[in-house]
Amino acid sequence: MSNSATVLEDSSRLSRTDRLFFKLESFLNLLGGIVIFLLVFLATTNVLGRWIFSLPIDGYVDWVEQAMAFIAFLGIGYTMRMGGHIRMDILIGHLHGRTLWLGELISTILMFLVTLVLIYGSYLHFWRAYSIGDSSLDINLPTWPAKLVVPFALTVLALRLLLHIWGYLRALAEGGDTPVAVPLIESAADVAAKEAESVMGANGNGQGQNGGER
Repeated sequence: MSNSATVLEDSSRLSRTDRLFFKLESFLNLLGGIVIFLLVFLATTNVLGRWIFSLPIDGYVDWVEQAMAFIAFLGIGYTMRMGGHIRMDILIGHLHGRTLWLGELISTILMFLVTLVLIYGSYLHFWRAYSIGDSSLDINLPTWPAKLVVPFALTVLALRLLLHIWGYLRALAEGGDTPVAVPLIESAADVAAKEAESVMGANGNGQGQNGGER
């Protein structure tokens, strides 16, 4: 499942580090959103220019190709922190306490190791493009900036996974069901209840405002 998760906080060093690092992840996620907005603006300009003036944007496809890396990878750490990545929790969803945190710890360590391999491979790919001066086919845009985004974003993800490993190790040591700095994946029933509460709360506020105006 890929629901947004609750992340608890306290005054510990782990929680403070988590909140500080989350600011970086949120900034990178915002940059990804800005790139999407600029890409929509570019597509609209290209369509209108082609339709009205028969003058499309030169290298439109090249710009879109370069933007894809920013859109796909800049928010990867943010999504991990919020528990938004798709995961299969049919088995682990039935675990509780230290057994659950052990399972989460093992899976997080495996993800961390895979991420390290991806960082190494993507960095080599970036360095190859940078060293040979690789460029796009149409307007010769250098491809290395977009390729550099991949190992950078994966490094951010690796650091986030280290924070999660720290959190699950602490949860194993302390026990309990409410560790800090790790996403607590909610069940479909919990998510539905929150959504219903949010909608009912919004309707209640709207009715209250209307009643006040009357």
